[in-house]
Parts: sequence; C-alpha cells; structure tokens
Amino acid sequence: MWHARDTEADQRLRLLLQDTPLEALSDYASEAYLYSRKHGLTERWLTLFDELPAIRASSIDLATQVRIGQAGDCTAEQQAVIEKAARTFMPWRKGPWSLFGVDIDTEWRSDMKWDRLLPHIQPLAGRRVLDVGCGNGYHCYRMLGENADMVLGVDPHPAYFFQYRLMQHFLRHLAVFVLPITLDQFPDKSGVFDTVFSMGVLYHRRSPIDHLFQLQSCLRAGGELVLESLVVDGPDGYALMPEDRYCQMRNVWFLPSVATTESWLRRCGFRDVRTVDVNATDSHEQRTTSWMPFQSLRDGLDPHNPALSVEGLPAPKRAITLATAPPKRN
Repeated sequence: MWHARDTEADQRLRLLLQDTPLEALSDYASEAYLYSRKHGLTERWLTLFDELPAIRASSIDLATQVRIGQAGDCTAEQQAVIEKAARTFMPWRKGPWSLFGVDIDTEWRSDMKWDRLLPHIQPLAGRRVLDVGCGNGYHCYRMLGENADMVLGVDPHPAYFFQYRLMQHFLRHLAVFVLPITLDQFPDKSGVFDTVFSMGVLYHRRSPIDHLFQLQSCLRAGGELVLESLVVDGPDGYALMPEDRYCQMRNVWFLPSVATTESWLRRCGFRDVRTVDVNATDSHEQRTTSWMPFQSLRDGLDPHNPALSVEGLPAPKRAITLATAPPKRN
C-alpha cells in the first residue's frame, strides 16, 4: 500500500539531506507529520493513493510542459480513477498538467510565468534549487526539466501537497520533493542551494525584509535569487499597504514599487540586482476553470475599470527581479 513516508522519493530526500543543515526537514514528509496537522481530509486523501493504479508512463515531458504519460498507457477505467482522484484535490491553482490523458486546466497558466523568466535566469543544469511557496510543485517539475540536480519545494497548504503527491505517485524516481512547511521551519544559515525561487510570496509576508534575509540564508555565496512578486508604480521608497483586502485577497501586506523592491534587496546585501520583467496579469493567465471553479482574477477587478481592483487599488502587476547572494560572513 502507498504511504506518504514510504515513497522512493522520500527515501532519496533523506539521503540527499543527510549530514547537511537541512537533515531534519525530511521528517516533515512523514505520515505522522501529516496527521499532526489535523486536516480533516488527510485520512481520505491518503486512502485515495492506495486506490490508484500502478501505471508506467511511456514518456514524460517536463521541458515544454508537465506531461506524464499518455492516454494510451492506461485503460479507460484506470483513467477514470485518476481523474476522480485529481478532482478530489480541487481546487487546482498552478499548472497546467497532463496525467495519462487527464488534462488539468488550472486557475493559473503557470507556464506563461515560466516562459517569461527562463531566458533571464542562470541555467539550472546541475544546480540544487529551492522553490519557496511552490504550491503543488508545478514549477519544481519545470526546474527539473531544465536539468536541475535536485529541486525542493515548500508550501504549507495540505491540498497542494497532496496534488504534488498525486504526480509523484507516478514519478517516484525523480529528484523533486515538496514539503508541507514554510520557510520559517528551516534552520538558520542553511546555505546549500544554488538557486532559490520565491514567487508570489513576498506580499504575503508581514515583514518582507525578514523574508529576503531568510531567502538569502538558504543560498550559497554567489547563488541566484529569483524573486517574483506583485508590484505597483511608484518611486524608490514607495510601497502600497492595503487597508484590508487586495483584489479580494486576504493577507496582502505590502505592494512595493519595482525600485523599492530592488532597494530592499540591496539593503539586505544582495548584489547585481536587476528587474528583468514587469507584466500586468490578465484573465488569459489567471481565470476560473472547471478545475478551479471559484473566484479568480476577474472577480477581483472593478467591472467598470479593469485597471483597478474592486477596492479601487491598482490592478495586479507582477515583476521578476534577480539578485546574487553576497559572500558568507563568519
């Protein structure tokens, strides 16, 4: 039977982290930790994995999309079991995914963000990569598709973790690992990653400067930070702090200008700071689908003026900023 602690991937994660500052993190993949979170659906979700068919993918594509196998690799009955399990883990935010012919059309076209940033970042081949706030791990698989040596994602949301587990059920041999935790559970000054991604996280942090220092502590000297976040127009030093919600989202604290974001990074000691892309989010990239049938971007915008949120604030605009970690201090 399938158990969260028994996958080949988990065993490999323990070996990879052994004798490093991150060794204790492998405990967070255990079934005991999942139950300790006291999420009401944990038992039901774990049982679903025991019912999944054992299918070998005839081909896998992580370089141009995330496609695991094809419809012809399984029977119609097996495909129906896979789709039923996938729909149990709704809503699906990040993607899209193709799993043995089951096409999961997610709220975010995360491939569009990936295409925007990939030409600008350091090649990932042979690198150890950390993806903070990774959701269900979509970008983690794309990172492995660029020949990263190992990818570790962290996101505390239980449903996203089990979405990752659905994919990993058929990809246990791959060096992609997602843990249902936050960066706050990392040890200080771990410093083992060559590239660290933080995408869609900074504006959810009460202290964005502390978040940047946390990211820096995970990087080796000279490693690259890829920071993607909401921004607003304005001069250096300007940041918008919504009084309540932003585009109906809770827990949005600071929306800095591009210049402010760059200043924060330099103040934290990062070097070679540069913004490589600024993009207004539209309903082609983020929208309601049958796999995420709840409110999305359109519901957060002023129906009479899409340049504004329903709260009267600037509509979402996102920037990708790169930076290099400084030399480590004793």
